[in-house]
Amino acid sequence: MEKKKIKIFDTTLRDGEQVPGCKLNTQKKLKIAKKLELLGVDVIEAGFPISSPGDYYSVQEISKSISEPIICALSRALEKDIEIAGDSLKYAKKSRIHTGIGTSDCHIRYKFNSTREKIMERAILSVRYAKKFVEDVEFYAEDAGRTDNIFLAKICEYVIKNGATVINIPDTTGYCLPEEYGEKIRFLMENVHGIHKIELSTHCHNDLGLATANSLSGIMNGAKQVECTINGIGERAGNTSLEEIVMIINQNPNLNLFTNIKTKLIFQTSDLVSKCTGMKVQANKAIVGINAFSHSSGIHQDGILKKRETYESINPKDVGSHDFSIVLTARSGRAALAYRYQKLGYFLNKNSLELVYSIFLNYADKKKEIVDKELEIILKEANLEKDKLFHHENDHSIVEKNKLNVV
Repeated sequence: MEKKKIKIFDTTLRDGEQVPGCKLNTQKKLKIAKKLELLGVDVIEAGFPISSPGDYYSVQEISKSISEPIICALSRALEKDIEIAGDSLKYAKKSRIHTGIGTSDCHIRYKFNSTREKIMERAILSVRYAKKFVEDVEFYAEDAGRTDNIFLAKICEYVIKNGATVINIPDTTGYCLPEEYGEKIRFLMENVHGIHKIELSTHCHNDLGLATANSLSGIMNGAKQVECTINGIGERAGNTSLEEIVMIINQNPNLNLFTNIKTKLIFQTSDLVSKCTGMKVQANKAIVGINAFSHSSGIHQDGILKKRETYESINPKDVGSHDFSIVLTARSGRAALAYRYQKLGYFLNKNSLELVYSIFLNYADKKKEIVDKELEIILKEANLEKDKLFHHENDHSIVEKNKLNVV
């Protein structure tokens, strides 16, 4: 069976920038946009042009500078919003307006003080108006996760009839369970006339830690586009993480899916976004966290040194990261200690290793982690200088080697 392509819609520059304390100027946005183009994303949501002159200018400059991805601008279902969005995209090689409105009863009643009928009318008019500026119009049904499926299907059908080319089904509050979100996508696929002419898109928030799982469930039930951000940044608890959904697809051939993402650029793209936004990546973040490929347990370390796949489902080099790291703690074993000494150029025989390991444990019980400087101190304390250990200086030249002491 032929693999199905999943389009990657990156909203780091729009939804990602909504993180409190994160403000990107045009220069930084351009830098990230160019990196996203190299990464291979299909759509870059460059901003919300009516929100500020700076955002308008950023979308315009990105439109001038980017060739391959579609450049998308967000708007509300208001004519002025749509006009500004359309104008900001006039230099784009490929352009899309992303317009929409809240469709859940909660939004209709409390946010808009309106009715389903009036919301339906606004949705239709917004898509029609956006078509005056661009051919590619994406409609978002905000809070679709809590929207009644029958009403959601009806509004989808009407916006398709009026020219929508993509329909975004956001789980705006991160409310849905994966099975529930998948069923919603499947319901639309099976009950909306004309649904196969357009693309359904997932846009999941991470309030309950389910954004990636919900996006995966969505594409397994018919969605063809995933809206996500680098490092999973975004409003409140963030959005679906680009690196997570891409690597899930990449590592699971049974899904029969693929993306155009050049995975070896993931780590450097993550680093760039972190530096530009000032948002540090949490240490245990999947794929790009500093601990993602670090091992401190003796059992894990022994396994990883024998064969990487014993404790890693992803090769760190596949995402552009360094090789796995062995972190020395009180839980580390002899194999890990010998490995770290070898990295420093010391090759310990069995007797030397036993002696050094006993001293190491005394140090490790007092500290969270043993670093290279302390390994040198431990070696001196073991008084092994007389053994003339095999040692490489920083310039990698061989200083001395006692063959009897090599493991």
